[in-house]
Amino acid sequence: MRKGQGKFVTVVSDISEGDLIEMIDSHRQQEIIEVLMEQPVEVREQVEEVSVDMWGGFPKVIKEVFPNAQIVIDRFHVMKVVNRDLNKLRRAAGITDRCSKYLLLSNGEALNPLQLDKLELILKKSECLRIAYQMKEDFREIYETNLTVKKGQEKLKKWLNHARLFFRESASTIENHFEGICNYFVHRTTSGVMEGINNKIKLIMRQGYGFSNFDNFRNRVLACFLH
Repeated sequence: MRKGQGKFVTVVSDISEGDLIEMIDSHRQQEIIEVLMEQPVEVREQVEEVSVDMWGGFPKVIKEVFPNAQIVIDRFHVMKVVNRDLNKLRRAAGITDRCSKYLLLSNGEALNPLQLDKLELILKKSECLRIAYQMKEDFREIYETNLTVKKGQEKLKKWLNHARLFFRESASTIENHFEGICNYFVHRTTSGVMEGINNKIKLIMRQGYGFSNFDNFRNRVLACFLH
């Protein structure tokens, strides 16, 4: 919302319908809880899943506000931490080829033949990076495969057993959020719709040349999302 650390707005949406529900001028647990508790208890009890990133404050918020909901860690945020570790390995290997970051972090199946040739040239420079890249692709494949929760858990545990050498930070993060990550395999719920909502909110902010008053900003945004 404003420049400076901690100046974030919490955006709440119905990801099934793609609708914006609320904007909260805070990213603090208790303040988020207070606003969401204004929703009728009958509505809150009907929520079955809440898809979030890995911010540590969400579990308490969800437990208090949505007592019947499962936490689902958004798969794209999980891939982001895996890719972050892979990119650190790229830099450590001294690989600065043009587009090397893009080629390594992209979905391998989405690359065209020319891009795959360039990727192969990059991977020839570092066997460690080649192994790590394949592990990243293996991890992505777990999400792409239609697995049950149990199978998803087994695949992730197997990946973690081999990943700690190359993906130390992301492996630790995945272990800490393991249940929420595996809940993805129940209904394959993601927060992907939030990217479109957030982009629209940013556009409204730019068109308004910034908003000094949060309530005015919130009212403008909510009005733009009305059907």
